[in-house]
Parts: sequence; structure tokens; C-alpha cells
Amino acid sequence: MKQRLIRFIISAVFFAVALILSGHFFWPALALFIIAYIIAGYDVVWNALRNIIRGKLFDENFLMSVATIGAFFIEEYAEAVAVMLFFQLGELFQTYAVNKSRKSIAALMDIRPDYANIMVEGEIKKVDPYDVAIGDFIIVQPGEKIPLDGIVKEGNAQLDTSALTGESLPREAVTGDMVLSGSINLNGILKVEVTSEFGESTVNKILDLVENAGNKKSNSENFITKFALVYTPIVVGCAVLLAVVPPFVFRLETFSFWLERALSFLVVSCPCALVISVPLSFFGGIGGASKAGILIKGSNYLEALAQADTIVWDKTGTLTRGEFAVEEIKAVDMSKDTLLEFTAHAESFSSHPISLSLKESYSKEIELERVKDYEEISGFGVSASVDGHKVLAGNEKLMKERGIAYKKSDAIGTIVYVAINEKFAGSIVIADQIKKDSAAAIKSLKKHVSKQVMLTGDVDSVGQKVGKELGLDEVYTQLLPTDKVARVEELLSKVSSKKKLVFVGDGMNDAPVLARADIGIAMGALGSDVAIEAADIVIMNDEPSKLLKAIEISKKTHGIAMQNIVFALVVKIGILILIAFGLANMWAAVFADVGVCVLAILNAMRALKS
Repeated sequence: MKQRLIRFIISAVFFAVALILSGHFFWPALALFIIAYIIAGYDVVWNALRNIIRGKLFDENFLMSVATIGAFFIEEYAEAVAVMLFFQLGELFQTYAVNKSRKSIAALMDIRPDYANIMVEGEIKKVDPYDVAIGDFIIVQPGEKIPLDGIVKEGNAQLDTSALTGESLPREAVTGDMVLSGSINLNGILKVEVTSEFGESTVNKILDLVENAGNKKSNSENFITKFALVYTPIVVGCAVLLAVVPPFVFRLETFSFWLERALSFLVVSCPCALVISVPLSFFGGIGGASKAGILIKGSNYLEALAQADTIVWDKTGTLTRGEFAVEEIKAVDMSKDTLLEFTAHAESFSSHPISLSLKESYSKEIELERVKDYEEISGFGVSASVDGHKVLAGNEKLMKERGIAYKKSDAIGTIVYVAINEKFAGSIVIADQIKKDSAAAIKSLKKHVSKQVMLTGDVDSVGQKVGKELGLDEVYTQLLPTDKVARVEELLSKVSSKKKLVFVGDGMNDAPVLARADIGIAMGALGSDVAIEAADIVIMNDEPSKLLKAIEISKKTHGIAMQNIVFALVVKIGILILIAFGLANMWAAVFADVGVCVLAILNAMRALKS
């Protein structure tokens, strides 16, 4: 950037002096024009010659070189230098725009750790993260980045995960929690046992995703590449005809008169505004999405998302939290709190998810000394003595097997029936909880897509209840992974060829469906190998609303790319016609070319703002 700016300034000074001298001192002025031209345009001419040798004849370097060298031959020295100067000005704007885009992403993704503090024989050593092995213990001080994924063994701290998830609210990490590389320790000292090598760590996967995203071109980018290959030879041919046919066939004006028009025609015909701004638009869109905690593997997926028409959701872990919680308590001859207290203590020695949810709902400390004679009855529930009272907690089969008269619950979810001293004491309904923003996300997405479907392996009553609460169009339940693929195949057959089907899953057991859909999105799957490999897009937290954000970014980016294509073509074709009829000169051609390029680049930079 600095070198290009210095070149531009020096060349401009020589050019200005040459203009002053040109009226009285021809040869000194010509020499200064040539020096100014060489300083401003030597790289353009060199690239043109090198590309000709390589067989790449028709590009912007070739067009600029032919136009400016031709201008010298017809004694339009000032125009020749001006073309190169304004071209360099356009390049300055382009360099600035690309640097800003890269810095924006670099600042966002500045999560690669420089070192790790490893514990060796009771001492802390600063080492390269690549040298840390699984099972090693690292110390993370306040203000430091967590260098590798691991489990907290000692300490607690607030973590800034904004670079990973796009969320500004810090997350608390305590003993036993999984922490991810790239997070920043805001306070407290953490002792972490490493669970993955640096090459397989979350931070490295994210960096690889972002750095390689540009390798997969969108249809718009492929169109521009193919278009330039056809467009450039056509305009060169038109320029040749414009230089030759009017003076030699129709005897209109002189050859030098029409050659100047042809050279101006070549200058404005450069497709650089398209070649630069369209990829820059998608590059900016991917960067803006990353800033929002959405990783997109390529601009082809970003563009395809703008055409989404059907969204297929997984249920557990995607629309719901995937965690059981007490939803309803019905007590008989006692308070709800008392029933929950007896049940939580009876379940105190079990590690079953239902038992854990009961203990979590109780929220108070379990007093194990109050519990005696604990017995886990496989397939039925548990039996225990709490404060001398015999407590049975389990399913209907347990009540029937023990001959206890109970009242059947018609609630939807997992029902825990409780008996105390051989007498029915009530029931507790436990269900998977719907995420806070699921309903709002689905409602908002209806503005962008025509159908939203949910697939789940859960029982029909639970699946239908969730589907009704969220306002989904269709719900399919009790599906195995292979059934989900078959259902997606069926839905794909109904989607228009111009539209796309999106599948959103939690990334753990949905790999076959993620791979089969037009666009596979893994949500809340940060650190999951399956998600990173199978999905085209990874949403880095548990919020379904991020899909809405991704679609909005996709449509905005696609719109910007289309605006640049239409704008550049309309202006260029208009100026080309004006030049052909003598209504514009080379100066107008230069302004048109550079102006279109600069405006298209500035427009493309809007994609960075998510």
C-alpha cells in the first residue's frame, strides 16, 4: 500500500512538471512523460508481457498496455500517462479495500495462541502449542488465550468467547467444564487438562475453515471468470474494427483519429471492476458471518443459502436444549416441594439423565446421610429409604409391579410416578426444553422460506407437541438416521431446481443428512469433528436465530454482487457506445473505468458489516 502510494505521488509530480513544460520545451517534457509513465505503469506492461508469454493474452494488463503505448504513438502523451496514473489510483482503492477486509477478519480471528503454559514437574514452562500433548496440564492466566481444548481441573473464570461464537456475554468456566481454544480468560487462574492436540483443536479448525473458504467459488464468481474470457477478446476485436473500418472502408477522418477512439475503447472495456468487486463481496460476506459466529466453508454455500426455500430441522439439541427438566409436578396429600424433595433424594445415587434433572430441579444440596437402602431397579426406576420412609420412583411398570394404585398422567413427556410407604404420592413430568429463541427464529424465517419441517427420533406425542408449539409446517417422528435421509430425499424431490433445501442439526448423529442436503448446517457443534467435516456451514452456538442471520447475510451479499455486475456492465456499455460515436474521449474513458471500479469496491465492502 505504502509503496504504491509513493509510486503514484512521484509519477504524479513528474506528470505535472511535464504538463507545465510541454507548451515550450517538447523534448524535456516528453522525457518526463516517459519517466512518469514508467514509474506508474512498469508493472502493468511487465505483467502483460509475462502473460502473453504464458498464453494469457486478454486481460486488463494487456488492454492498458496496448491503449497507453498506442497513445504515445499518436502523440497523446498526457493521456497515456493519465491512464496509468488513474489505473494506479484505482489499484490503491482496491488494495485499501482488500486490506480492510482482511484486517477485519484477522482482527476477528486473532485467536491463534502464541504459547501455552505447561506444567512440568511442578514448574510452569512457556512452550509452543504444537508441543503440548493430550493429557498434559496447562495453566491459563487472566488475559491469556486458552491455547488448546481441555477440561478445567482447578479454578474458575469468566471466558470471552466472542471470537468463537459472536456472543459478547462472557461465559463462566468452573471445575469439570470443557473449555475451547481461542477463548480469552478474563479473570481467575485455570488449570486445564488438554483433550486434543493443537492440530485438532477448535481454534485450528476455525482458522482452517476461514482461510480456505475462498477456495470454493460462488456461481457469480464463476460467471465473472467465464465472462471475462469471452468478453475481453470481443472488445479487442471491436476496438480493431473501430480503428480500421471507418478510415479505410468508409474514408471517415484519419487513421490516428479512429485509433485514439479505439484505444479509449480498450481502456474503458477493462472488466476489472467485476473481477475485483464480486469476489470481494463474497469475501466480505464470509467475514461478516464469521464475526456473527457463523462459519461458512465457501462462497458457493453463502450464495446458495440466499436461495433457501425449505428448512429441515433436527429436534433434540437443535430446536430443543437436549436436556431434561422438570416441567410439571402433581402431588397427592403433600406439597409439590415435599414430593420433589423425597424424589430427588431417592434418585441421589443415580446418574441417569432423568435423575440428574430431578436433582437439578430440587436445586438444594442433597443430604446423602438421609438416604438408606438405595436400589436401582433396571427398566423400572429406583427404590430407597428417605428419612425412614420407603420411596419408589419410576415408570408405570414399577407402580403396576408393586401393586400401587396410581393416577395415570396424560401429560406429554417422561412421567416419573412416585409412591411413599406403598401409597401413591404423585407424578412429575420431565421433558426436553425448547430453546428460548426457537419459536421467534422459526416465525421470522417464514418470511424467507416456504416450508419448515422437523425430523426427530422421539415418540410421536413429544414431536407433535414441539412442532405445534413452534409453528412448524410438518413434523416426522420416530425416525432412525437412515429414515431421516430417506425423508430428506423425499423433500428434495419436491423442491424447485432453482431453490435449495437446508438441513439444520446438532452435528453429532446427523452427518448423513447434513451431507445429503443442498446445504448442511451444524448448530451448537463447536469442536465437533463430525460437524466440521459434514456441514457446509457451522453455527457456533446453540441459537436457531443464527440461521436467520446467516440467510440475511447471504441475501445481502448476493444482492451486492448482483448490483456490482449490473452497475459495471451498464456503465461500461454506455461509455463504450459514447466513445464509439466520438461523444467521449480517453480522459472520460479513464474516469469511467476507475470510477466504476472504485464505486463497485466500496459497495462490496458493505458486505463486511453483518
